[in-house]
Amino acid sequence: MAFTAVLALLAGARLAVSQNSSFPTSTAAANATQTSSGTGSLTTTFELSVDDFWDIYVGPVSTFSINTTVEPTAIPSSSLIPPPSLYYPPFPGGQQVPLQTKNESWQFPKDFWYGVAGAAYQIEGAVKAEGRGPSIWDVLTHRVTNYIVTNDTGDVADNNYYQYKEDIARIAALGIKTYSFSISWSRILPFGSGTVNEAALAHYDDLIDTCHQYGVTPMATLYHWDLPLYLQNTYGGWLSDSIVADFTEYARIVFNRYHSKVHYWFTINEPIVFCGFYPLPQNYFKATTIPDVEQPYWCGHHALLAHSSAYRLGKSINSSLSISFKTNGGYKIPRTDSSADADAVQRAWAFNEAWFADPVFLTGDYPSLLKDFVSGFLPDFTSEQIAQINGSGDIFAHDAYTSDFVMAPDSGIAACVANSSNELYPGCYNTTKLYAGDYWAIGPAGDPGTPWLNKATDWVPVFLKYIQDTWKPRGGIAVSEFGISEPYEELRTSLPSILIDPLRSQYYVDYMQAILIALSEGVNVVGTLAWSIYDNLEWTSGYSVKFGIQYVNLTTQERYFKASAFEYVNIIEKYLEK
Repeated sequence: MAFTAVLALLAGARLAVSQNSSFPTSTAAANATQTSSGTGSLTTTFELSVDDFWDIYVGPVSTFSINTTVEPTAIPSSSLIPPPSLYYPPFPGGQQVPLQTKNESWQFPKDFWYGVAGAAYQIEGAVKAEGRGPSIWDVLTHRVTNYIVTNDTGDVADNNYYQYKEDIARIAALGIKTYSFSISWSRILPFGSGTVNEAALAHYDDLIDTCHQYGVTPMATLYHWDLPLYLQNTYGGWLSDSIVADFTEYARIVFNRYHSKVHYWFTINEPIVFCGFYPLPQNYFKATTIPDVEQPYWCGHHALLAHSSAYRLGKSINSSLSISFKTNGGYKIPRTDSSADADAVQRAWAFNEAWFADPVFLTGDYPSLLKDFVSGFLPDFTSEQIAQINGSGDIFAHDAYTSDFVMAPDSGIAACVANSSNELYPGCYNTTKLYAGDYWAIGPAGDPGTPWLNKATDWVPVFLKYIQDTWKPRGGIAVSEFGISEPYEELRTSLPSILIDPLRSQYYVDYMQAILIALSEGVNVVGTLAWSIYDNLEWTSGYSVKFGIQYVNLTTQERYFKASAFEYVNIIEKYLEK
């Protein structure tokens, strides 16, 4: 049967997992319903395996020649030689580099953790291996035309699913002490709920044990955007309150399995972003009657409930765990000293960080500027839900890449709020990377494929202080992702030109120095995670945009340290309290 015909048959069908299934040959009972123009509906029941689900909704996927777990080999000493700015060989002579003196008043505390991060769909590959079910990103990369600008997929990615031992050995050899990874929900539960895939649990068992073997602290994220496709097609994913129970049960499985081996947990990654993916492209997923403008906020509502439910559950299993969620954004700088721009800044905070941080760290409910909008369609949190949400974050984990100038819309805030067709509605604030006068940028730009990203490390100290003063996180602040895309790195063809990444190298040096300034001023910053462990699938940008501190040859899957990796580790070692 043609794909389009099957898709029409299954669109909107409620597919329920068989509790007696096993993987990878598991089956799921499926009820597919079509409503005719007559008085009734036509219903059929059939068996749907994981492989069937892939074939119907995604289609063929690519594989790599390495398809079993690889034991690491010794890291060549030549690959651990820092670049010339840090290392001065005896020959040839003549190189002169100005001395960078150490500021003796700066220091990272002994327990400051520093590491690298990656996410399952972006790095694992092996998308159908050992019973993994499809996620929404398998459909977005395979089926939705031009959703990924390069038409890339995560089918193979960095082949981390089989080469994770090598990856952990490499970062340990470099001197990195922490590895933050995400767990693939649809590996653990191929249909999002129901029978557990033991092979997936065993995989993450070994990944975590390998971290400990190399003296690397594992940090785990439960959800980094790769929603099981089945849940999206069954009830609309994050648009439905059904997601709360399914996410909580998934969290129960994972917490019970790993709580004695993993201390640091993040429930959800950047809900501001993944909720912003709604509305998803039409005709590929279950249809919804929720208006487009409301969908991100329904998603956010259920994300807060799911996060806080998982938080309370995790604490009940092991009260010593550190559990948080990861928000994202940057410092909001008024572009002028006008009252209108000051008001716009407050709206920018409310519709970004405060959207999730106020409920978790302050009140259990939305900031007033956001609530003015969402109260028209979202249900109020009950007193029990407020109590569940409030305090459900042990540290303030923030993915903080850059900062922005913020200003009022040209038409004014009031006119924007009154006009739902305004392109800035409902936030009704505007941003730019340019100082007033539109001449000087806030800092050097990253790759053109990331127009939202400029180096803005000068604003990091005041940003971190703002977080501490505003939300007062009891466990301190973690910069849980930071990094920059090296401009035009994709166009470089020789390995030496790829490995020298000057903008990224300077970004890490300046950013870590900015954190040192914040620490010296009394801000409790507890750790950093560089994004990313290596170049990977950068979502809709595919592999055209590079963030890694390692280069990966996607043809051979060989890994190479870039200069930025050494700069990141060097400045930490230089200032870490001994």
